[in-house]
Amino acid sequence: MSNIDPSARVEDGAVIGADTVIGPYCIVGRDAVIGAGCRLLSHVIVDGHTTIGDGTTVHPFASLGTPPQSIGYKGEPTKLVVGSGCTIRENVTINRGTVGGGGITTVGDRGYFMIGSHIAHDCHVGNDVIFANTATLGGHCEIGDFTFIGGVTALQQFTRVGPQVMIGGMSGLRDDVIPYGLVNGIYARLSGLNIVGMRRRKITKARLAVIRSFFRELFLTEGQFAERLERVRPRAGEDPAIAEILAFIDDRKRRRRLCMARNDDVVLD
Repeated sequence: MSNIDPSARVEDGAVIGADTVIGPYCIVGRDAVIGAGCRLLSHVIVDGHTTIGDGTTVHPFASLGTPPQSIGYKGEPTKLVVGSGCTIRENVTINRGTVGGGGITTVGDRGYFMIGSHIAHDCHVGNDVIFANTATLGGHCEIGDFTFIGGVTALQQFTRVGPQVMIGGMSGLRDDVIPYGLVNGIYARLSGLNIVGMRRRKITKARLAVIRSFFRELFLTEGQFAERLERVRPRAGEDPAIAEILAFIDDRKRRRRLCMARNDDVVLD
């Protein structure tokens, strides 16, 4: 049985899961589906065709499923889907999709979204991600699993970020980031591999040595990048992470630039 505060407004048609708590002054629209065991603490807005997975906690003044900030949006019934076990802190905003972008914004399971972070229309965010305070995605971004985005960091629309990436605080990201990358800077550059994250994911020292060697050969040796890329392709079989990085590079649907490295910026320890 759900527990809905008398001051909350839950419109007819909304589906509220068992043991979910809807706190004071929340507004839940008629097309919302909220899973079991969720907590909307207070003053939360859930708008449009929005689905929230089981066990997600939403803190005060968050707005989920509100219309996309797109001048092309004409009120179409697009969607937002948020996974299970997420923590959505104060003033977080997540917009639903647009018809032109596929009609849906998705957020995976167990995400932690800190105060004031923003996920724009048609973004697709993976599992186990962390957004620090006011981290911001433009529309149509893709964020891989286990990625961390630092505070006051902004990603330009259509940017792709592979899994297990670390993006430092106060960065401005315009280019795609390979899986396992470490990125920093106002005009962000690839500054190495996310070694800390890789160790947390139980990648062994022996594997790290192979991946570091591949990274150096691809990003830090002489010659044109296209030539270096062809040179390292036979190394795909040396480690699954290498194969994943090469597949990510080849899958540039929009042919965005890759976030690149400079020798004097890179730390691989």
